[in-house]
Amino acid sequence: MELKSILEVLLFTSQKPLSPHELREVLSRAADEEGAEESVKALKKTPIEAITAALEQLALEHEAAARSYRLVCVAGSWQFVTQPEFAPWLRSFLGVKARPSRLSQPALETLAIIAYRQPITRAEIEQIRGVAVDGVMGTLKERHLVVEAGRAEVLGRPMQFATGPAFLEYFGLAGLAGLPAADELRRIPVQRPESLLTVDNHLTTAPPEPAQQELPVETVDPSVMGEASPVPEIVPGTEAPTKPSV
Repeated sequence: MELKSILEVLLFTSQKPLSPHELREVLSRAADEEGAEESVKALKKTPIEAITAALEQLALEHEAAARSYRLVCVAGSWQFVTQPEFAPWLRSFLGVKARPSRLSQPALETLAIIAYRQPITRAEIEQIRGVAVDGVMGTLKERHLVVEAGRAEVLGRPMQFATGPAFLEYFGLAGLAGLPAADELRRIPVQRPESLLTVDNHLTTAPPEPAQQELPVETVDPSVMGEASPVPEIVPGTEAPTKPSV
């Protein structure tokens, strides 16, 4: 029996995603069972590379067949998922599951720094962002998007942080290799607001304040501005008048 067919039926039956190592364990347990046929025993020591290659080939075949589902790898594990265009009927049939709240812009910025510079310390993150990240880091750690990754070999041995498996699941990535490269990010068009002025050294920008319109002298209302005190005339050779002492 072909390896692809065996992996396909295991993934169809499984209630959770399976990694190549987990699939290999299933093949090994089946071979150790009493009365196992020779064809089953022959798959006991199937290399991980062969399992991964069979899964990739199976995914291509399902994609070419244009079925209502597809085989994907997320966070190193494989599973069958439905095509996005069938979502309206599935929501009506299964109901809508509660989804975690979306990440804020500061959280996304911090997560991007960790993803591309991991492992990285909190001080290094704050140096790049220019602001404190205590609250943001707490949120990311609580949702298991960021995990502790040992201590840095520097003075004080601060804790380092890296992305966790939940990060790959959140963004639907098979691994960190699926992150867009720097040159790909540079090709994404960014619309910038016009006339920005730097407020602090390379930390933030703000639009210029609107200039205050000066009123012509003849349009100033004395009742609003107050009567102007007359300026005493100083005759040469005399002293300027002083305020009376209280």
